[in-house]
Amino acid sequence: MAILNILHYPDERLHTVAKPVKQFDARLKQLAADMAETMYVAPGIGLAATQVNVHERLIVVDISETKDKLQILVNPEIIEMDGKTKSEEGCLSVPGIYEEVERAEHIVVKAFDETGKELRIEATGLLAICIQHEIDHLDGKVFVEKLSRLKLNRILQKLKKNQRQTM
Repeated sequence: MAILNILHYPDERLHTVAKPVKQFDARLKQLAADMAETMYVAPGIGLAATQVNVHERLIVVDISETKDKLQILVNPEIIEMDGKTKSEEGCLSVPGIYEEVERAEHIVVKAFDETGKELRIEATGLLAICIQHEIDHLDGKVFVEKLSRLKLNRILQKLKKNQRQTM
């Protein structure tokens, strides 16, 4: 397995809309394994292929405390959503930034695992939020872009300042 490089906002590649996965092969399984390892090391609870500059519809999620409940979702699609909830979100592509975002409280997702087996997942709470966040990445969207223009500008200034300090 390998640790992959995570793109950081405002990298334009994060706005690339991911293409559906068509082949369920060894390459896909390896990519999912590498993404999971990258997510755990980062550390995070979700990672979309877009964030590692692979523009295919693949996400990995593990919201468990023990980090042993990995879910691999290929071509995930939200088929039902209802309710509203607000919670603080962070993102491996926007390090150090945490903001409150409104999302659906309950979702039903249709997807496939890395072998091509169809899955149907009903999610609420943190899992629902995480899956919506990662699917946004596949659609070329980053959570900070859901915020007001003022907040987004402040975040961009902070990210630029942090980048200058690490150089």
